[in-house]
Amino acid sequence: MSAQDTSGALALNVMNFARLLRTAGLPVGPGKLLVAIEALEVIDLTRKEDMYWALHAVFVERHSQSELFAVAFERFWVSRPSAHEIASLVDKETTPSSSHQGPALPRRVADAMVEAGLASSAPINEKNIEIEVSDTWSAKERLKSTDFESMSIEELTATRRIMADLRLPIPELPSRRFQPHASGRRIDMRSSLRSTVRAAGAIDLKRKRRVRRHPPLVVLCDISGSMEAYARMMLHFLHAITNDRDRVHTFLFGTRLTNVSRHLAHTDPDIALARVGLAVQDWSGGTRIGETIASFNRRWSRRVLGQGAVVLLITDGLDRDGGTGLAEEMERLQKSCRRLIWLNPLLRYKEFSPKSAGIKAILPYVDDFRPVHSLDSLTDLAEALGKASDLRSWPRQ
Repeated sequence: MSAQDTSGALALNVMNFARLLRTAGLPVGPGKLLVAIEALEVIDLTRKEDMYWALHAVFVERHSQSELFAVAFERFWVSRPSAHEIASLVDKETTPSSSHQGPALPRRVADAMVEAGLASSAPINEKNIEIEVSDTWSAKERLKSTDFESMSIEELTATRRIMADLRLPIPELPSRRFQPHASGRRIDMRSSLRSTVRAAGAIDLKRKRRVRRHPPLVVLCDISGSMEAYARMMLHFLHAITNDRDRVHTFLFGTRLTNVSRHLAHTDPDIALARVGLAVQDWSGGTRIGETIASFNRRWSRRVLGQGAVVLLITDGLDRDGGTGLAEEMERLQKSCRRLIWLNPLLRYKEFSPKSAGIKAILPYVDDFRPVHSLDSLTDLAEALGKASDLRSWPRQ
């Protein structure tokens, strides 16, 4: 194949393939596209295996992305289906007898091809189209209980829209400050004396009452490889919360701790999450929970945990360091906040048991242990936080 052909039709196909991968969830940017085109110029394009591994080397950053890439490569370069065939393709590959990749990957790639406009055009027989009205009512209910990790592209988009309206109704609690109020229970002596002086001796008692405020909300979210699908969805949820109330502090951690509170404060979710992506250097890597919690306790605890903050710890508890020093740091974190809630996606499994060293080190120091894998789990969390009686035990004894 000539260089002119490579820069023409082949370059266009590589661009469309990169768009498919990006739509399916892989982090593919313009830089990788250019490198991929250069890589194809130095290999034998008549060999499918050479082309596969050349593109794999460019677009795949870690082992967990290999299966998604393999499905996308097969669908795009070998047997690209039509838009009508994709519907049956999804149904066929989401049955229990599906291939070893599981139902999520083929379905996500198929949905991504439709969304990216890469399915070949084919007429659809309108006589074969049937609309089941009963499914419309139950679709949203099914979506609420669907695991984030197994959602299709369309379901993920719908879930993000629902998340934009979710709130954490943490009740207002009385603070140490007072404010003037006509029916307050306490006499405001300072204001009363000033009023008396201005009125030339006429006593005018002023009253005050305690200021009520939401306690600060601090979120520590694990962004390691095992938490990637859930962390990305939680960021949309945290963006909505950050723009709904004040004093929300969000920290992401893998092998290091990153404060992304300022980035999530941007009102546009796309811009906010893009800035978060640029700020975080250890996305989808390993996890050092003990080291990052220690870093938080040293650098940020006194700044953000004042006035009885509520802390959400979002992690599966799988620590690369085997829980070294984690128990001591968790004890310090618990004593510094009003309530410590651990959200763990592994709790979606009925057979879950705390076997890893990291989970065993964290569990004794949390006030609440909840799953976080679906919209229903977030709704349950909101209901739990809405109970003022669960937040009043401050300071800890």
